Amino acid sequence: MKTRIRWSVVASLALVVVLTAVTVGFAMLVVLVGPELQLLLMRAVMVLLIIFLSILFLRFFSLLWFAYLGHAERNVLGVKPMREVPPVSVLVPAYNEGKVLDKALQSVLALDYPEFEVIVVDDGSSDETLEVATRWEGHHGNALVRVLTKPNGGKASALNVGIQAARHPLLFCMDADSHLEPQTLRKAVRHFADPCVGAVAGNVKVENREKFITRLQALEYIEGLNMPRRAQGFVAAVNIVPGPVGMFRREAIEEVGGYKRDTFAEDADLTLSLMFAGWRVVYEDQAIAWTEAPIRWLDLIQQRYRWTRGILQALRKRRGVLLDPLPDFPLFVSTLQMGFEAVIWPILNIFAHLFFAIVALGFGASELILYWVVLLTLLDLVAALVTVAMEEESLSLVPLAMIYRFFFVLFLDVVKTFATLEEALRLDMRWGKLERVGRPEPGAPMVSPIQ
Repeated sequence: MKTRIRWSVVASLALVVVLTAVTVGFAMLVVLVGPELQLLLMRAVMVLLIIFLSILFLRFFSLLWFAYLGHAERNVLGVKPMREVPPVSVLVPAYNEGKVLDKALQSVLALDYPEFEVIVVDDGSSDETLEVATRWEGHHGNALVRVLTKPNGGKASALNVGIQAARHPLLFCMDADSHLEPQTLRKAVRHFADPCVGAVAGNVKVENREKFITRLQALEYIEGLNMPRRAQGFVAAVNIVPGPVGMFRREAIEEVGGYKRDTFAEDADLTLSLMFAGWRVVYEDQAIAWTEAPIRWLDLIQQRYRWTRGILQALRKRRGVLLDPLPDFPLFVSTLQMGFEAVIWPILNIFAHLFFAIVALGFGASELILYWVVLLTLLDLVAALVTVAMEEESLSLVPLAMIYRFFFVLFLDVVKTFATLEEALRLDMRWGKLERVGRPEPGAPMVSPIQ
């Protein structure tokens, strides 16, 4: 195992060296060519710039427009309520989450819902997770807390154990490091009045916003993750139900065989399985979970490596759909968009930044590049303002958009690109458990687990 990990690290470093050598070599070529070839390259740059901006505008305005339509549909037309509110099973898989589990269960028991059970599945934790969970066992008003434990087998296996033990037809899955807003279950469950709906994706928000890195992630969740989900929700083809907040029809999960353990992104894999089975997957922006984002750059890199490689693994299992847009066109578009955002767009974005930077230095076209930077910054400011308004979030996040694309998004695209290369080479990768801080909310009242 150690040999395979060492080979993975060496291969990653080799990829860095190769790409750096190619970039430097191209820069030297640009500087050394004659005037006629430089003019030809300048014309090629203009064409590439127009193509890049066309793709960017199409991507930007289509996502923004469909996100607005989805927002308007839910807030103007509303969602048809269910005649009877069914009981719900809340599943909480936990592995070494002792620092944050109390807060998660406190938020679950504060949910405004008439009847539900909570199933905590300890996945062979080596810390105090099982002891913390056991303190909450029993009846708490309209909720019953049950605790199960099993040998460590991963989140997917823990969720499958919870599904088998659940007693109700609707399943709500959350992460043990998240906490929910009281209206979450009521807002999510109403979508199941439509018998074709198999899952509801909720709205994930970053809770710990004290540091620069987490504030950037807070904006990313709003603009970069939730805006596409709003757009996909308009056509009922949300391609990822996030782990911290998702509700499922039990019948749908059982039909596709539950969670699979052959990818790093079990949430994306299950969602695609549901869509391929013909179930509709919608978005509910008022089903809100607050989560703890990575506070160190290395942890963030590790998290996005896992996300990217997991998405690619899920797509590889279904690559045939990319060649056949019929009979389910929304499914085709949603799957294509997932692959585009995970692979094509990051590579295109990195190449564009490097290429135009080289042109600016080699040909003295700095004024043109400045216009390009200003234009993209304005687009990000508009997107940030619109999405922050739709989320009713803090306007203090909007100014971060001025550095969001040219620093944070570019950084993440580099991570995604190397993750894509490693996945293409099938290099080994460990899961990578994020260390939790367990920061309590200032002034938040604690509910005693013993009632």
